[in-house]
Amino acid sequence: MKIIVISAVAAATLMAGGYAIPESSINATALSAAYVANAHGADAAYYNPAAMVYNEDANLLEVDMTYIGLSEIDFSGTTGNYSSKKENFLVPSLHYTSKKLGDNGARVGFSIVVPAGLSKRWDSTVPKASAEEFTLKTIEFNPSIAMPLSDTVSMGVGFRVISSSGVVKSTYVVSRDMEGSAIDYGYNLALMYKPSSAFSVAAAYRSNIDLSIEGSAKLYSGSTLAYSGDASVSVPLPATLNLATAYTFDSGTTVEAVYERTFWSAYKNLDFNYPVSIGGLAPYFDAPKAKNYESSNTYRLGLTQKYDKWTAMAGLAYDETPVPESTLGYELPDSDAWIVSMGGRYQIDKSWNIGLAGLIDMKKDREVHNSAINGEFSNARAYLVTAGIEYRF
Repeated sequence: MKIIVISAVAAATLMAGGYAIPESSINATALSAAYVANAHGADAAYYNPAAMVYNEDANLLEVDMTYIGLSEIDFSGTTGNYSSKKENFLVPSLHYTSKKLGDNGARVGFSIVVPAGLSKRWDSTVPKASAEEFTLKTIEFNPSIAMPLSDTVSMGVGFRVISSSGVVKSTYVVSRDMEGSAIDYGYNLALMYKPSSAFSVAAAYRSNIDLSIEGSAKLYSGSTLAYSGDASVSVPLPATLNLATAYTFDSGTTVEAVYERTFWSAYKNLDFNYPVSIGGLAPYFDAPKAKNYESSNTYRLGLTQKYDKWTAMAGLAYDETPVPESTLGYELPDSDAWIVSMGGRYQIDKSWNIGLAGLIDMKKDREVHNSAINGEFSNARAYLVTAGIEYRF
């Protein structure tokens, strides 16, 4: 069931201390997602809809493709030495913002992104017992509207629709094979203060969404099928708050600083539900499993330099993990991370521009000593390359 997937990827994947994926455009990848107060162009619809008000008076459409590569994660401990499998993914995204609608300057936009997910798989006997495969797939459709409140203040509101699906497998004396899916809803809000063309302050909030996964499960005792039927679970995609400021110097250099708070404390436990008793398998697959995640901080810094037809970008971020040592497992080998990135865009003509960006997420090695694991996870890396094109019309 995808729910476990979530809990696994919830800390093992990318760039957001948990299973969130905040890099969904050329600019966001190039700037390590330090892209809120200086959001502009088509992808402002997702990163700060209030900023759409300050776009040029044109329709903007951007289509991107991101390659994500996850390295092997090595483990060394009292039970042996293991490595997870490498993972490779292609993730598309699309962003659109409109020109002004009427005299009041309102704009509409929408984004289609992959906000969370990916996968973690192990082949060795010990990690397979809890995390042979955890795979989560999501897609979000996020329409939004922005309007000016005054000459210097604007606000944006969006509606989030997230479709998710996943697989979880584990193999030992007792085994499971689960699949599930869900469609869930949330919202996002943004506020922007721009007293001059050079300076801006912004706040962007995305609501918590409880992924209400429903699907099927096959549970085994040895080689005997002990249960085959429905299963359900609810896991939070936590709320986030971004506070940002940006300043553009006369040289054309823009510096942006972002403080991001992710409210992972909403993830207290993982509790599967079945319509009937699963008997002796209940202690393994039905008892609530403590997670006790902690709300975490991410600190982001972005640098943008504009030339004639070129725009160069670079970013740096420090990302805290929400996963406490007491509940960290093979499906959640997360740790604090440093993120570095760079990229650029080229204006082909007044209608078209293209871009390319890259990012490396470097997880710190982490020692773990809890009731299930005694050892160290190391060498966790994630690599992103985003390419795309934007059209003005």
